[in-house]
Amino acid sequence: MASTSVLDIPTIDVSPFLAGDADGKAAVARAVAQACETVGFLVISGHGLPQTTLDQAIERGLGFFDLPQAEKDGFHPTGTARQRGYHRVATRNLASTMGQKTPPDLRESVYLGPIDDHRDHYAHLPDAETAYADNTMPSAPNGFDAALVDLYRGFERLSRDLSRIMAVALDLAEETFVPLLDRHFSVFGMHHYPVLGLPPEPGQLRAGAHTDFGAMTILAMTEGRGGLEARLRDGRWAPVQPGRGELVVNLGDMMQRWTNDRWVSTLHRVVVPEAGDAASRRLSIGYFVHPNFDAEIRCVPSCLGPGESPRYPTITAGEHIRQKIDATHKAA
Repeated sequence: MASTSVLDIPTIDVSPFLAGDADGKAAVARAVAQACETVGFLVISGHGLPQTTLDQAIERGLGFFDLPQAEKDGFHPTGTARQRGYHRVATRNLASTMGQKTPPDLRESVYLGPIDDHRDHYAHLPDAETAYADNTMPSAPNGFDAALVDLYRGFERLSRDLSRIMAVALDLAEETFVPLLDRHFSVFGMHHYPVLGLPPEPGQLRAGAHTDFGAMTILAMTEGRGGLEARLRDGRWAPVQPGRGELVVNLGDMMQRWTNDRWVSTLHRVVVPEAGDAASRRLSIGYFVHPNFDAEIRCVPSCLGPGESPRYPTITAGEHIRQKIDATHKAA
């Protein structure tokens, strides 16, 4: 199991853990624990997500974003599922989730929620209706909808594998988190960063500095200038660019809460390139892991030292996300 440091973000081959080798599992878990405690970001290889699945989604995604604006707007969501479907450039502002007042982000996106519908199971929880609402699925170009579902399923499987790695990294039973993901409400986003036609407004970014709300995020991305950066503990912004066949994993606010602040949900952003830079077109695909709507987020025992108390009260995953969204709306 090789672990190297590239531009301050560790790269970890997780295949020994997934292969079931006892020594390999322990080594991978130690490397992941160190990354989660110090950076909150890591790049992974050996994860088992087929490159063909990713390539197909990227190819069709670029085709979708090349469509006329009016055609793309036809897949904008209506009704309760406001985050599903297509959202055009400069209609969202991630910095607002941190209470910041900045110009809107220079990206356009397609979002999916859960493929499986668990609304009947959560009929007694009205807030769950939105979490499991129908997707507004783009049907053009041909095969794009199927490619999105295939990649969502691939990330879904990988999230369960990563949950097992993280459980061992926290000195917990390997299957601790797995039962909390069988009715997850994870969000998938495909983000397109087009070449800028004009210079950005003062303070405007491709994606404003923010932390993610959920347990963790799995990211795939194409190359291109003006990319992802993570803020390190010393205040520096470190570029994050995986190689072919590698993925980025970063922790979210929910995992920081679960671990009593032992693991960190790191601030990150997507910076702007120069206007007209043809090499700056990028595509980023994120899978934001939200456990079952009623999963309890309580401090895990291994993150409580002698005489320590949990820093956060127990909360459900659904309530945690609702509170984060409510705080964002108040700050806007």
